[in-house]
Parts: sequence; C-alpha cells; structure tokens
Amino acid sequence: MTDAKTRIDETVKANDVVLYMKGTKEMPQCGFSSRVAGVLNYMGVDYADVNVLADEEIRTGIKEYSDWPTIPQLYVKGEFVGGCDIVTEMTLSGELDTLFADNGVTFDKDAADKIREANA
Repeated sequence: MTDAKTRIDETVKANDVVLYMKGTKEMPQCGFSSRVAGVLNYMGVDYADVNVLADEEIRTGIKEYSDWPTIPQLYVKGEFVGGCDIVTEMTLSGELDTLFADNGVTFDKDAADKIREANA
C-alpha cells in the first residue's frame, strides 16, 4: 500500500488537475467517470487522468488516500475536491470556475456557462 500511496501522492502533487477514474478521459468506463471527464473536457481543462481499472493497488489506494469511498476523484493543486456529485454541484453553482480561477487552472468560461445554461 505504501508504494501506491507514494505513487498517488507524486501524481497529485505533480499535476495541477488529476482525475482518478474508471477508464480514460478518451474512453471512460463508467457513467460517473464519464460525467466528470466530460465536464473537464468540455471546459478545456488540461488534466491528468489515472485509470484505476488498470491498477488494483491504485484503485484501492486512492480510496484510502482521500478517505473517500468512490471513484471518480478530482484533485486540484494537490487538494481533493470530490467525486461526481460534488463536481456536478460545483459546476452548476459556479464554484468549480472559482476553484480553477483561484488556482491558476486554465478553463473555458464560456463552456462552463453553457453547461449551466443547459442545466437551468
């Protein structure tokens, strides 16, 4: 487990935005991962994706690392943000825009606004 924790910690700290997910950002393997990756992709966020299905140690380790039981998990500037429901709520409220802006993460504000318009 220590090896997985070290790898997770290094990945989270080396990338501004990281999504631990089932599948990849190009091919998500579950609806929740697909939703979060879709939001990030649509908003033009540059992020690292980690496929937990490819590594059982990471799949188990990420849940312990964050003390969060589900996947996907989003990290911004080394901090755990949340899973699908939290990211969805933050997107619709504009909190995700603020989080990205406050942390210097580039994103398409117009795309974020369009997501909110489509869900109003």
